[in-house]
Amino acid sequence: MYEPDPSLEIDAAALKLAQRFTAETGRGRVRAMARLAGGRNNQVFRVDTEVAPVVLKRYFTDARDSRDRLGAEWSFISHAWSRGIHVVPEPLACDRTEQAGLYGFVAGRKLAAAELTPDHVEAAIDFVLAVNAPPRAALAPASEACFSLAEHIATVERRVVRLTTLDGEVPHVALARRLVAERLQPAWAAVKDQIVAGAAALGLAMDAAIPDEQICLSPSDFGFHNALIDDAGKLTFLDFEYAGRDDPAKLVSDFFCQPEVPVPLAVHEHFIDRLTDGLGLDAASVARCRLLIDAYQIKWSCIILNEFLPLGAARRAFADPIAWTQRCAEQLTKADAKLDLIGATSD
Repeated sequence: MYEPDPSLEIDAAALKLAQRFTAETGRGRVRAMARLAGGRNNQVFRVDTEVAPVVLKRYFTDARDSRDRLGAEWSFISHAWSRGIHVVPEPLACDRTEQAGLYGFVAGRKLAAAELTPDHVEAAIDFVLAVNAPPRAALAPASEACFSLAEHIATVERRVVRLTTLDGEVPHVALARRLVAERLQPAWAAVKDQIVAGAAALGLAMDAAIPDEQICLSPSDFGFHNALIDDAGKLTFLDFEYAGRDDPAKLVSDFFCQPEVPVPLAVHEHFIDRLTDGLGLDAASVARCRLLIDAYQIKWSCIILNEFLPLGAARRAFADPIAWTQRCAEQLTKADAKLDLIGATSD
């Protein structure tokens, strides 16, 4: 997923961290270090050592964003490795004060949407089931975890409302405001009504808490956009900074709604069926998986448009200075296409 980018500088603090981490983990001296492009929220470096290459990750922090990105990723990956699940990077060292972690280097490339096969989808499901094998670890709630239908609605609502105050300095902001007002907000109003009506028809209370046994450990932001494939065809899953305990319906919806490497909605029911069997999902959980898919199409439209929020601008500048005008135009196109998918699972 990440490629070396010689235009990105390596600051002294990052080099010092790399030297300390590699010494502490028995990797010897740092022989070379390169900043990798592709880390939108964080700074990611390949570090070549006397033993083997490793990856240094420095996590974005901001007073307006209280998420513990390092804690979530470190806990989830450590849990996976403790269970012998090695389709994630190996956790080597972390420093909470510095908000940095050291991980094993994973060779591979990003999988293109056109390359997706049923076997890749099965591998993703196998991974979810493996990390959820009993006894499940008592991890913290995932970022934006939802434990009732009402919380799902509130989570998306917050994102939609946030888009009413866009950063006037971001390129193409006028077009973004029009998209939000004329397409996204009306679509969200209609989807909310459909969810409430669907829940009522099934006898599901909007504010009923999901039973503990129906909560899963979720990689969160899970999909093939956060995976690498090697020459042998093995998939490795990456980026668990939002991971934790959550509703399986959110895991399923995020998996199918993430826009970078789209998963065909034709396998949505199969994904639900396998999780139902593997996790022991009850009828209410299965219903949520079906009811919420369009809410998450809206949510991901909002995420795509984060580029136009002040915090989004700060996070991207921290991670990777890029051509703002081109990127913002691309995000508008993606958000528009995402909104076109609403209702696709019922076609």
